[in-house]
Amino acid sequence: MEKDFQFQLIDGEFTPIGAAKVLFPLINDKINYHSLESFSNEIRFDKDVTNSKKRISELEQVQLLIQELLEKAEANGSKLKITSQIKIEFDNAK
Repeated sequence: MEKDFQFQLIDGEFTPIGAAKVLFPLINDKINYHSLESFSNEIRFDKDVTNSKKRISELEQVQLLIQELLEKAEANGSKLKITSQIKIEFDNAK
């Protein structure tokens, strides 16, 4: 059985507004996932949530940097080429 899979998630040219419509929901979904995971682990299981909080902070920083790039592209009248690939691998666990 094949163990590695790759999928082309995004591949195209976008206006800054179009790029925002594609990128920000992805980032927001990841932030929401980590927020819910963190809340659940902290409240229900009293687990350390340092990693989730760190990841949320990283994603928020990425969001700000992308916003700056989109604003620059908008000011310059530029379009943006965006590609994103998802790689999924089976681990050794059965």
